[in-house]
Amino acid sequence: MQNINRYSILAIIGGGLLAMMIHINSQLALETSAINASWLAHGLGGLLALGLYHVVIKAVSLPTPIKSDVPKLFYLGGLPGALTVILASVTVNSAIGLSGTLALGLIGQLICSIFCEALGLFGLRKRKLTLLELLPISLVVFGSILIISQRY
Repeated sequence: MQNINRYSILAIIGGGLLAMMIHINSQLALETSAINASWLAHGLGGLLALGLYHVVIKAVSLPTPIKSDVPKLFYLGGLPGALTVILASVTVNSAIGLSGTLALGLIGQLICSIFCEALGLFGLRKRKLTLLELLPISLVVFGSILIISQRY
């Protein structure tokens, strides 16, 4: 239970950082372009990740943990991230705003995760959607509709 609480807190912090990232990137997109904002965000993020990678490897004094048997598909994780930044940068500056973008993005994440788990995509264990899980999903969808409908 303690691990669930720790990971829940980290997920909440990640969600807050995602909201900040989307807002900051949308402001950059207004000044330049959505593609430029994506390039800069991923370039800076890549440099930070590379720096953290080297710090952690040296701090723990582990050999470089690069495996040759990793499926090539797993290296493409940055593509959806780049598209997310571009699309969010555009939609935040539209009528739906930041909260609407995040709400609709959450619905997209739910639909995609349910689909991926149901089919066992990307190495996930196959899971069926239960009726009990439909209640929170319905509440998220209803709440998102309320957020967006109040903007007009």
